[in-house]
Amino acid sequence: MNQKKTAFITGITGQDGSYLAELLLSKGYQVYGLTRRTSTPNHDRIKNIINKINLVPGDLLDQHSLTHAIKEIQPDEVYNLGAQSFVPASWSQPVLTGEFTALGVIRILEAIRIAKPDAKFYQASSSEMFGKVRHTPQNESTPFYPRSPYGVAKVYGHWITVNYRESYNLFAVSGILFNHESPRRGLEFVTRKISHGVARIKLGKQKKLKLGNLQAKRDWGYAPDYVKAIWLMLQQDKPKDFVIGTGKTWSVQDFLEIAFKVAGLNSKDYVEIDKTLLRPAEVDYLRADASKAKKYLGWQPQTSFKDMVKIMVEADLKKEKKK
Repeated sequence: MNQKKTAFITGITGQDGSYLAELLLSKGYQVYGLTRRTSTPNHDRIKNIINKINLVPGDLLDQHSLTHAIKEIQPDEVYNLGAQSFVPASWSQPVLTGEFTALGVIRILEAIRIAKPDAKFYQASSSEMFGKVRHTPQNESTPFYPRSPYGVAKVYGHWITVNYRESYNLFAVSGILFNHESPRRGLEFVTRKISHGVARIKLGKQKKLKLGNLQAKRDWGYAPDYVKAIWLMLQQDKPKDFVIGTGKTWSVQDFLEIAFKVAGLNSKDYVEIDKTLLRPAEVDYLRADASKAKKYLGWQPQTSFKDMVKIMVEADLKKEKKK
């Protein structure tokens, strides 16, 4: 009988971390997650599995806590999904974003190098690294041109992962994931802001929905599909970086119209543009070329854009009705 594999996830309380933990549990893993000390624990997304996982105190800003955790757990796989991940906040907190999103990566890599060098490591890279895109669609060899402190920090995390792979022969990979959403997305993100706002408007709890740039286009996929790709990357014989996305783009306007339609409403009656929500530098057009992932991982998205929007609006309607 095979011994249980052990995985360690930073960012386990986030959208991707919670879905990944569920996936790994379904595959018989022993799952450990890093949690930061906060005055109010944010365990909402993992409440269904809290008794099946092991939470370890620590922080991406604290080297010792990471090295200690890896030394104690001796994980087979380490997934670094923890970051300051909200792009607009990276302008108001650029140094903090750099500490978590850039230097957090090297702290984890150092912990692995010192305490468990044969562990397989996954770094959550981002399509925001492409920023002002050099060509469309974007694949693994598209040059980076980040347009936010968050994007810049992610580029550092990406290259330091490559550097440790090549310098220390670690099994370290980056997944360059394009936008992926779900009912577990934070309320500050535009997709969830829309699905939540639509639900509240439908139930008479809110009159208007204020948004920024409706023309921005993204390659949007469904988060549970994407965590499967993350897991697959660490099941390969050789470490390779992969772009993960749908290859299709939709605008914020498209998302909006589908969401209101799901609720039987017309978006034109409820949406207002708020210029304070516009970014200092916008990323205009991101579209993934995930052909390498299809070839090597056998991965492709299972959930359509329209179905994803529907899932999100219906989940928020259900949630708001209970309140």
